[in-house]
Amino acid sequence: MIMSRSEASRSEAPASTGALVDRLLDGLPAEAVLTDPDVTASYAHDMASFCPAGTPAVVVLPRTVAQVQHVMRTATALRVPVVPQGARTGLSGAANATDGCIVLSLTRMDRILDIDPVDRIAVVEPGVVNAALSRAVAAHGLSYPPDPSSWEMCTIGGNIGTASGGLCCVKYGVTAEYVLGLDVVLADGRLMSTGRRTAKGVAGYDLTRLFVGSEGSLGIVVRAVLALKPKPPGQLVLAAEFASGAAACDAVCRIMAAGHVPSLLELMDRTTVRAVNDLARMGLPDSTEALLLAAFDTPDPAADLAAVGALCEAAGATQVVPAEDAAESELLLQARRLSLTALEAVKGVTMIDDVCVPRSRLAELLQGVERIAEEHHLTIGLVAHAGDGNTHPTVCFDPADPDESRRARASFDAIMALGLELGGTITGEHGVGVLKKDWLARELGPVGLQMQRAVKQVFDPLGILNPGKLF
Repeated sequence: MIMSRSEASRSEAPASTGALVDRLLDGLPAEAVLTDPDVTASYAHDMASFCPAGTPAVVVLPRTVAQVQHVMRTATALRVPVVPQGARTGLSGAANATDGCIVLSLTRMDRILDIDPVDRIAVVEPGVVNAALSRAVAAHGLSYPPDPSSWEMCTIGGNIGTASGGLCCVKYGVTAEYVLGLDVVLADGRLMSTGRRTAKGVAGYDLTRLFVGSEGSLGIVVRAVLALKPKPPGQLVLAAEFASGAAACDAVCRIMAAGHVPSLLELMDRTTVRAVNDLARMGLPDSTEALLLAAFDTPDPAADLAAVGALCEAAGATQVVPAEDAAESELLLQARRLSLTALEAVKGVTMIDDVCVPRSRLAELLQGVERIAEEHHLTIGLVAHAGDGNTHPTVCFDPADPDESRRARASFDAIMALGLELGGTITGEHGVGVLKKDWLARELGPVGLQMQRAVKQVFDPLGILNPGKLF
């Protein structure tokens, strides 16, 4: 329901909510202020399991920087928490509402403001969908490399908030490496610019990097200057089947040690391969214990695939299948793209972990996840951006079964503990949100956590920006 100012004053909502809506309508059009409980409830959470979500007082959908500033000034004046949101495709509860909050949805700020082929930058608003930006810059012979699996839905603002990665990280890096500058509305409504449009710049503290991955806890990103790359040649893909996960991980180590720079290096364990077969009847051999996909977008990808294929065979690959053209490459990648959908079909609900370990410890993580699955009597499939050690162990469970839900959460925690034990991190690209708050404290340690909280205090002294997330 969209409320006019007069309707808000006559509503049966508590006086504090009525006053909040009135103040918001002083600087926002009526269609940008949503109060219908059925509508606002649909904005209460992202895609993560086991993450509590509160009931928002109101959802606002600004279109301009000035409107965002008005929202933050109102929130500061009334001491109301604000939860920034993009497309809510996140997997850590970072976009989950808190009781009585303003949900600040930035999806209507979706303009691509500039594409500059000379400086190789794009200037965008936070609601621009990742895939839309990629297609727009491709028309200029450029690319925006970060490509999360949800790239057809997720927004650039959300990617910045969680420091997203993607399938091509092994060669091209993650979101943080492409954010050159930001315009940020602070908690009190002031507008701050960070960074630059230039290729180089080291003036002052790097506040741009500070905001990347801050999950909306330090300010509201309203504009981003993003670095672009020349559009690469089309890639060719190779699939290698292995009789063990350890052999596949050995191949990963051989590929990286030999100096190859694949544009993609992805791994699927046997549970995932079988789930994909069950879902899509792709005909992958049931004997496959691990499937490794490697791609190159070099001037001579066939030669690179041949070299990598030989390394896979030396590591014990039972079959190596290089694609001959783009169509075959796309067919091979389809199995990887279907992985999470296929694992969701096993039980209906999944918890997707995001542990990243050194590549040299990848085999130990795979073996540990298998052991954890057996100990907790659960189905846990694992897919990985193997080239950078970022794994996604995916716990399949029935949320209607309390005992299975308990075991699912216990296994999730056991996997994070294993990741830290192996010298890794609790999140490579999904963020902390609500789901991993306790684990962030363990990873950072008391001094690190104290410093992080001190930074939060400087930017958000009232604690109104996305409260309850991260710490």
